[in-house]
Amino acid sequence: MSKPRKPAIDPAEAELFRASVSDVVPLTGPARIEHERPLPQSVPVRRVRDEREALTESLSDQATWGAGMGTGEDLSHARNGVGAQTLRKLRRGHWVTQDELDLHGLTADAARSALMEFLNRSVRRGLRCLRIIHGKGLGSKNHEPVLKRKLAGWLMQREEILAFCQARRADGGSGAVVVLLRGAARGS
Repeated sequence: MSKPRKPAIDPAEAELFRASVSDVVPLTGPARIEHERPLPQSVPVRRVRDEREALTESLSDQATWGAGMGTGEDLSHARNGVGAQTLRKLRRGHWVTQDELDLHGLTADAARSALMEFLNRSVRRGLRCLRIIHGKGLGSKNHEPVLKRKLAGWLMQREEILAFCQARRADGGSGAVVVLLRGAARGS
């Protein structure tokens, strides 16, 4: 197969082109221009790592979760200074649930991480009442609610949590808890 031929250039057009570029001077120096690249935005890696470690430690599994909780399988806890009336109102659904987190099927580590992110985001948004679904443990070994027990300990360690209790039957019953967060400081 033969190569296609380039079309012939009209001699008049070639002469016109030469005349138009006759006073052009070639550039001197390298044929390639190096642009200065902007520095990447700095990331406080150490601070981010320290904050992550502090959050992980703040929600450790080492806390004793039995203290201050209701008897039996019904989870409930109120921070010192929070009256029984507040816990009663929480149990009865006095506050509207503003957001929820479902921990079904997560490992303990993944659940703890998801909980930390959820609580931090909820505090930043100024939310007051949350529902956290931990499940009833029907899919776990011995059908025990592993996340339920761990969740109680994790929640008790967070200062912004005033109280929590088992959700009403319509809101998940023994497979969920309702959490009351501290309100934003007034006047700030």
